[in-house]
Amino acid sequence: MSQRPNIVFLFTDQQRHDTIAALGHPHVISPNLDRLVNEGVAFTQCHVTAASCAPSRASLFTGQYPHVTGILKNADNWTRSWVENLANAGYHCTNVGKMHTWPFTTPCGFHERIVVENKDRFLEGAEFKDDWEKYVEERGFEKQKRITYRKREDYRESLGAFLWELPEETHSDFFVANRAMQWLDEYKSKKPFFLEVGFPGPHPPYDPVPRFLDLYEEAEIPLDPVTQEDLDGQPPPLKAMRVHNAEIDHDSVVHMLNPTEEQRRRQRAHYLANVTMIDEKVGAIIKALEEKGEMENTVIVFASDHGDNLTDHGHSQKWTMYEQITRVPLIVYAPSLFKGGRKVEDLVQLMDLGPAILELAGAKLPETIEARSILPALEGNPTWKGRDYLYAEQAKDLIFTDSEFMTMIRSKDWKLVHFMDEPFGQLFDLVNDPEEYLNLWDDPNHSDTKESLLNNLREWRIRSHYKTSKWADEWR
Repeated sequence: MSQRPNIVFLFTDQQRHDTIAALGHPHVISPNLDRLVNEGVAFTQCHVTAASCAPSRASLFTGQYPHVTGILKNADNWTRSWVENLANAGYHCTNVGKMHTWPFTTPCGFHERIVVENKDRFLEGAEFKDDWEKYVEERGFEKQKRITYRKREDYRESLGAFLWELPEETHSDFFVANRAMQWLDEYKSKKPFFLEVGFPGPHPPYDPVPRFLDLYEEAEIPLDPVTQEDLDGQPPPLKAMRVHNAEIDHDSVVHMLNPTEEQRRRQRAHYLANVTMIDEKVGAIIKALEEKGEMENTVIVFASDHGDNLTDHGHSQKWTMYEQITRVPLIVYAPSLFKGGRKVEDLVQLMDLGPAILELAGAKLPETIEARSILPALEGNPTWKGRDYLYAEQAKDLIFTDSEFMTMIRSKDWKLVHFMDEPFGQLFDLVNDPEEYLNLWDDPNHSDTKESLLNNLREWRIRSHYKTSKWADEWR
């Protein structure tokens, strides 16, 4: 590259790590993401720092853990990000789609924003109309949402899986991609750009347009069994959340405590169809960059803010610390910069992407940042190694109601989940039980491992608070 690269960040919402064929999941139809994997660098053990949307996103865009940012749940005040550093370094910064800031329209460092939020807002921001909703109304349509889905006879048995019945260009993921391509076509400045394309899907409602669901009609979709041993071994807050999500519909999803295999498969097919729909638009954005002559000077990043249980472990959506939630795709595609066709298996946190983007742009890094740059890994530096331990956090909110604070620590071989002020928890042997079925928290044979991980968790929090003590001076 002869100049500082453009950076296009394709960021989905609630996409699991096992949703890309080229990463070992052949039942998924993802040809464009497969191209990014096969010609780029894929991080196969990337984990988020929070088990819900806004905390994870704020952590990524600040390089700090949620306990530092104070953004612990959706609608916590979030108005600053390292996008400001990119802008100060001379980048033109544009957001098209979901960011999930609060307030929704805060600049957060961007020069311009086309704001698209959750498909189905019922709690915070229910009265707000984003740019997508205005577009749907201008076309003369009523947006599909919870209030209309509730009128369906099969609503409580559908697990949030519905078809998008309006013209496909009115779907939120189509709207976002089409507006991003329009922006690329109209951008004439010589300044390098940072374009964040925030796809609202495959977050529920799981609502693909029909032609994508048709692709999965005969597909063999693997489903992990939900065992009674797994359910019985879960801590009280997770058991309570299962019941809560079966009684109250969130994002048009009514959870079921004992769904049939067909109900589970139907939900999964809708979800994967939404992934394939996004994949098609990823391909369209790549084509738009090629036609504009910008591919050689553009870094494309693909990631997601967290995953989705999709009834695995008997749970709906997120708010747990299982691999289905914490582990997400992370792909960096820039053949002119980085040798492609590589998979990095070291442990990284999603927020570690932030300093790499800033370094690529020649922008200043925040002094107290806790994220660790993955740029050396992209460059193939043989001395680079990933993290020994990963951490994630989740505070009490309107869904995770029966615990004040939950924290995860994960090494390559073990995972521990701590519940503040409680005697219970979760401990998983990831070598012998990678599916996380058997909770070893109370097993005396593993008390030393539990104690070691708890000690590590304590030291991490102390070190983090000390290192970031001046964070407020930088960011607030």
